[in-house]
Amino acid sequence: MQLTSEQKPLYIKMHDDDNVAIVVNDGGLPAHTVFPCALELVDHVPQGHKVALTDLPEGSTIRRYNVTIGYTNTDVKRGQWLNETLIRMPDARVLDNLPIATVSPTPLPPLEGHTFMGYRNDDGSVGTRNILAITTTVQCVSGVVEHAVKRIKAELLPDFPNVDDVIGIEHTYGCGVAIDAPGAEIPIRTIRNIARNPNFGGQAMVVSLGCEKLQPAKLFPAGSFPIKNEAQPPVVCLQDAAHIGFQSMIQSIMEQAKAQLTILNQRQRVVCPASDLVVGVQCGGSDAFSGVTANPAVGFATDLLVRAGASVMFSEVTEVRDGIDQLTSRATSPEVANAMIREMQWYDDYLKRGGADRSANTTPGNKKGGLSNIVEKAMGSIVKSGSSPISGVLSPGEKLQQRGLIYAATPASDFICGTLQVAAGMNLHIFTTGRGTPYGLAPVPVIKVATRDDLARRWHDLMDINAGKIATGNATIEDIGWELFHMMLDVASGKKTWAEHWKLHNALVLFNPAPIT
Repeated sequence: MQLTSEQKPLYIKMHDDDNVAIVVNDGGLPAHTVFPCALELVDHVPQGHKVALTDLPEGSTIRRYNVTIGYTNTDVKRGQWLNETLIRMPDARVLDNLPIATVSPTPLPPLEGHTFMGYRNDDGSVGTRNILAITTTVQCVSGVVEHAVKRIKAELLPDFPNVDDVIGIEHTYGCGVAIDAPGAEIPIRTIRNIARNPNFGGQAMVVSLGCEKLQPAKLFPAGSFPIKNEAQPPVVCLQDAAHIGFQSMIQSIMEQAKAQLTILNQRQRVVCPASDLVVGVQCGGSDAFSGVTANPAVGFATDLLVRAGASVMFSEVTEVRDGIDQLTSRATSPEVANAMIREMQWYDDYLKRGGADRSANTTPGNKKGGLSNIVEKAMGSIVKSGSSPISGVLSPGEKLQQRGLIYAATPASDFICGTLQVAAGMNLHIFTTGRGTPYGLAPVPVIKVATRDDLARRWHDLMDINAGKIATGNATIEDIGWELFHMMLDVASGKKTWAEHWKLHNALVLFNPAPIT
């Protein structure tokens, strides 16, 4: 392979004290490639993979991000490809004696004057979309709801131009479960809080079977929707004696849907300050560039949102676990720091019961993209949180009640994390990817950020922003951060993302640590 003059060999070293760097060039670089610093590659190094910057005898500490990401399990030469087979992962950081609220960053000036056009709800929350959502109490009714949603879209929705969409909230819960067991509160409150998402306008609609364990009264107890003075939202129960046949069930759902659509259609977009945004940030299909380009740009945008008074949630327990000291030190109080430690310990115990640990996180695609283990992945993931103080912590399924930078504890699974952030009340989602994924969510718009030029070129009609320009020197982290911030305001005002354009969305997946009977 012969490089042209425009394809100068490039590597990125994240910190002066690092002893490894990652190769930038598309397709990687062949053996004997010489960098401007005179480093010569011993063998072929794929794009995004690590090259040793110095000789590393067996047992040497490997540093990236100025953090120990592992130890060599054999002698490694300067210029050699340092892949995951040559690395022993360090033990997890113990959760004792962590720095607690020790960092007091200099407050950044408020960011004022930025607005978007949103739907203001009676409870003060703001939607970025105006959606009729039909939730369920049990998976048994999902097929009926799917059939009804198709008919509602075809026969009713055209008459209600101010309503963006009709969606069914399908899930695999509600019966055949230990409904009162420890842990069962997580999926139940998740379903409840999804129905309260601001993009649904507080106009919940429920389809029940009738005999399920998760009865409507348990799912929506008194006070679930206090602004409407309802113990429960409107419910269609398929086992009601009034339903004679399948078409009777569909007709009942459509009649209720028409009433809900009539209410939603009265909503109009109004000028809202950026402080009304509730943004969830997440990464999936990550590679070694995630922590170099896209995630730092998201972190910059996160700081802009916090300065504007908005709420930002970052998540994924196993993808921050190895940087827990970085988080507890940024907590605004000991109570916030201890809440993060509590969530880490809960998840350690949860994985241990299943015979697993944090190392189960990394995927074949992560490793192909240059991420050798979960420690390296976590260092790149955590930077999505920016530099602002962490002012709150949510347990899985809980609803957000405050503004600022929030740690929302979730599994790292894309679909489960997204589901829990929807339940927490996000109205806009940011998703970074290096390997590429057509991920989308029906309840909220998803802005996807590519980590590499090559992915942005190949998936030009799936990726909304290209952060790969940072790696090649064609843009700065600040440039992409501001681009993302302005795109968030545009999308919140109604501009469609590529996922919305193609109507791509993943199923919502509940996190259920409780037993199934």
